Amino acid sequence: MEIRKAHLVEATAGREKGKLFYVLDTDGEYLLLADGKSRRVEAPKRKKRKHARFIADTDDRVAGKISASEKVTNSELRKSIASYRDADNSDQEG
Repeated sequence: MEIRKAHLVEATAGREKGKLFYVLDTDGEYLLLADGKSRRVEAPKRKKRKHARFIADTDDRVAGKISASEKVTNSELRKSIASYRDADNSDQEG
């Protein structure tokens, strides 16, 4: 699937391998990624598309704000990623 703005992705290479990020913007073959903790909104990670794997096209409030190019805070990103992880883990446990 084509990775677009506001998608949730997982890094597949580099020191952030395995971490979840939101796509804040796209620039040709590059993605601008942030998770609100190690990579903040003010300084997103620039990563090639081939080094990121699509995880989900979320429909939460944060994804809507990113899609509409509204200001998103680092705490909103952290909370949204944590809630996605919690929902994903509860599906696997039961």
